[in-house]
Amino acid sequence: MVHESLAATHAVVTLDVALPEIFWGWYVTMNMWAKSIGTGLIFMLFLLLRKNPDEMKGLRTSTLIVSFVMMNIFLLFTLADLHQPFRMWHIFFYPHLTSAITIGAWMATVFVGLESLMILLGFQKKVEAFDKLLFWTTLLAIPVTLYTAGIMAEATARELWQMPTEAVQMILAATLSGSAAIILLGGSKLSDETKQFFASILGLSALMAFIIYMSEYIFGAMKAEEVAAILHYVKGDGEYATMFWIGQWVAYILPMLLVALYRVSKSSAMLNLAAILAIVGLWVVKHVWLVIPQLLPLS
Repeated sequence: MVHESLAATHAVVTLDVALPEIFWGWYVTMNMWAKSIGTGLIFMLFLLLRKNPDEMKGLRTSTLIVSFVMMNIFLLFTLADLHQPFRMWHIFFYPHLTSAITIGAWMATVFVGLESLMILLGFQKKVEAFDKLLFWTTLLAIPVTLYTAGIMAEATARELWQMPTEAVQMILAATLSGSAAIILLGGSKLSDETKQFFASILGLSALMAFIIYMSEYIFGAMKAEEVAAILHYVKGDGEYATMFWIGQWVAYILPMLLVALYRVSKSSAMLNLAAILAIVGLWVVKHVWLVIPQLLPLS
């Protein structure tokens, strides 16, 4: 809303007004969820190369294709969420290098470009070149999966989205979904030892993420009155309480239990179920944590 215009300086003075609805909705949830899977698969493929390169055969190209698809879903929903999507090219031709969005867009574009080159190398059976490029792609995957935490931390009056915590959660989301996806993609191509390795990553990622969420849930109100007010949306009869606990159970608690049972029973079906639940539940967890701070009026 324009308050007044100063003719001498051509300056426009505006009034800040409260947003009437949720500004970052499910488009942004899709953005974060797809990025976690895309970068997480690269992390897991790199670990597989270091642990047992013989099992990489048949997984290099297929894993890269899935990661490439998820990263393009991430970019698609990022573009769809922009208020002026057809001006997206301004980020590349008129960059503001102090903006996390600009830096993230550049990094994600280079990341997808490297994945495209690796897919080409995979089809050409140039294994040595593929594996060398995987190292640099993995390094780039770290800031690519972290930069969203920086954007969320830049949001004013959103104490729940603190940078240290969100950065850790972004990495854990990538290791959780990446290990789950590689378990499903690998199937019988992975040895029992390798499956146990990725199952351990899945279970530990779920455990650490769950501990952080519970710490915020129980002790978050000590940070600020705003955080206490936000957490009321997921406590007691809060409107997002049911969705919050569905996410915690599906993404973290049940996968942890199933991974523990898998280590005893060696049932691949049980491990696959844990992987599917982790990927599906992660979307719910991310959505709740994205939405609830925006429900609190800023006045």
